[in-house]
Amino acid sequence: MTNFRFRPMPMAPKLNHKRALFVLTKIDEILAWEKRREEERDVRFVDLGRYLCEVRAGQYWRLENLKSFDEFLLRRFPDSRRTAYYLMSIHEHLPPQIRRELKQVGWTKAAVLTKVARSDGKDFDCAAWMHKGRSLPRDQFKRAVDQHLTGKDTEPTEIIYFKFYKSQIPVIEQAIETAALMLGTDKSRGYCLEMICADFLAGANLDGGQPDVLLSSMARFFQFLPGEQRQAFVEQITEKAS
Repeated sequence: MTNFRFRPMPMAPKLNHKRALFVLTKIDEILAWEKRREEERDVRFVDLGRYLCEVRAGQYWRLENLKSFDEFLLRRFPDSRRTAYYLMSIHEHLPPQIRRELKQVGWTKAAVLTKVARSDGKDFDCAAWMHKGRSLPRDQFKRAVDQHLTGKDTEPTEIIYFKFYKSQIPVIEQAIETAALMLGTDKSRGYCLEMICADFLAGANLDGGQPDVLLSSMARFFQFLPGEQRQAFVEQITEKAS
């Protein structure tokens, strides 16, 4: 017979109302400050894109004895000039009537909106899309744009950052390129990475480690297959099962 000893639950600390209120208020203040800071940056970057377009058009970079606009960008954006070109594309592709109201939606939404403007051309509904830009949160607005462009609803996305050693990058790049050759060049690097992970999980669970994980990995692999190969796969499975 086994004797069980029940340990008493630890007593909750005495609640310091004054200190608790102070700490919770500080947390809310910091989060609100971060949100305001992000919104202010979003608005300021709209002006930044407009000014960059003016620098290029007027060749203001000559004032600093530079040889080209690219050299100007390289000095201002040493890590990535892609951001600068994104900001400029907003003013290059959106109609004038929208440019005057861009601060109301911010540069990140405006950058996504340029995809609709380029796709719709003369049929671009400025008023409707500006209303969506003002009223929808950023993620929902991006989904609305993706759905409009592709004709189908898309999954919400999330950016995940990894830090690699330089010696690791060649192996990772080669693996993603190999996956791209298998999936097709139209697939994003995110899909390629998912295939690599699904392949690893399937191999790790072949011996019955976690059947549910193996089934999930195989299901994802099936989605990667083109239509004809999907049908061939189903026929093979049906034949073997019977």
